[in-house]
Amino acid sequence: MTDLGPLLLSLRLAATTMLILLVIATPLAWWLAETRSRLKPAVQAIVALPIVLPPTVLGFYFLVFLNPNAFAGRLWFEATGSTLTFSFAGLVVASLFYSLPFAVQPLQSAFETIGRKEYEAARTLGASPLDAFMSVVAPLCRHGFLGAAVLSFAHTLGEFGVVLMVGGNIPGETRTVSIAIYDHVESLDYAAAHQLSAILLVAAFAILLGVFALNRRRAAAAS
Repeated sequence: MTDLGPLLLSLRLAATTMLILLVIATPLAWWLAETRSRLKPAVQAIVALPIVLPPTVLGFYFLVFLNPNAFAGRLWFEATGSTLTFSFAGLVVASLFYSLPFAVQPLQSAFETIGRKEYEAARTLGASPLDAFMSVVAPLCRHGFLGAAVLSFAHTLGEFGVVLMVGGNIPGETRTVSIAIYDHVESLDYAAAHQLSAILLVAAFAILLGVFALNRRRAAAAS
């Protein structure tokens, strides 16, 4: 019987990362869509780094910066008594940066598409910046939020190199489904590897199929 523990852990990691990323990526994407600052290219480059850098490179630097001897790792250890490295919390921190572009870019594209006209109109009518954004911009960009949620969730669900470097392979704590598949292949247990891989394959296809179907329906309704 297939051990579903790694799959459930991966789902938990992906869901946690997705929810936090939506909070972080929304103001960042809004700033990138609206700013004319000279810092914009540098910020865009930093956001896009996980797309081009090998996951093991990112994982290595997270391992360096999150260990208890580093500043961030030491602060976390002093506050919680546990380490960020080789822990679920560390996987979440690493996953936030690893999946950041997959949340920021769909939102930025959606914000750039609608422009500022509706937002400025709401501000003129007396709405606060937050109220204008939540009541006008967010509903108009719901497809961007959907894309950001789905892509960041799916990208985190299948990550391997980053989680292996930062979290290792601790059952129930950091042993995600991608690491479990690798372990099964290493031990020549292809049946177990196939079962977990098939679950991921079907889930990924279903998620993407749903997104494309919704986008097609939205485009048909708009035309």
